[in-house]
Amino acid sequence: MRVYVPLTFPLLRAALAAGELPAGRGYGVTPGLREHYASGDAEELEEAARALAAVGSLRLLAADASAPRRRVVVAIDADGPADPAERGAVQLAPVSRKHWAAALLDDDSSADVIAAAADAVTDADAGDEDAAFMVSEADDIELQWFGVQELEHLPDL
Repeated sequence: MRVYVPLTFPLLRAALAAGELPAGRGYGVTPGLREHYASGDAEELEEAARALAAVGSLRLLAADASAPRRRVVVAIDADGPADPAERGAVQLAPVSRKHWAAALLDDDSSADVIAAAADAVTDADAGDEDAAFMVSEADDIELQWFGVQELEHLPDL
């Protein structure tokens, strides 16, 4: 299954150095996600999982003020048990780099919007509508796809 793992730039650097993603949470097309988006086709469900991971990256940015204000999501091919506590969540064991498919990254031009969304994500999770709007503004920014082989050549890493 394709699973999207939220990270930050420092976490991505650490995973690249280790050669694997640590155990943790990712987002995929789980039974809970399919049930929530009952009318969604496969592509829409994949996009929903990616969007959940992008918000997960915002949460990580909110917890790490020193990380560059850019979302990072690594797409992997792995299986793990669905977490019934959160729609689309998948619990993952460590994932070797050979199972990474791509990385999705914000470019520098989105830093201000991403910073505002990272500052607002905790309040959005608590139900604040204005904060939720800031998070949705970030979701409107398309993440750029990079092949795994390209990651070590990116200037920010």
